[in-house]
Amino acid sequence: MHTLVHPEVIEASISGLFKTVLMILGALILLRFLGRVMIAKRNLDEERADLAREKEFARERNEKLKNFGKVSVSKSAPKGDVQDVDYEEIK
Repeated sequence: MHTLVHPEVIEASISGLFKTVLMILGALILLRFLGRVMIAKRNLDEERADLAREKEFARERNEKLKNFGKVSVSKSAPKGDVQDVDYEEIK
């Protein structure tokens, strides 16, 4: 039996292996980059939502401060967090 390995086959398999390793590394780098982009996008969305909540809180606080101590009588349902309180006359 005579076993002979051709040098072209070895060269072809080495270059194929090298290409495969490079493709796998490229895919991993691309996935890592896409993951970072998605995390950055999520952080920006969260920051926008936080700013919107802060803005709404400040608006509501300013409205309550503006109306603090004022009495309003209306036939419609009151807006905001209103509490009905019974009172007794003091003699």
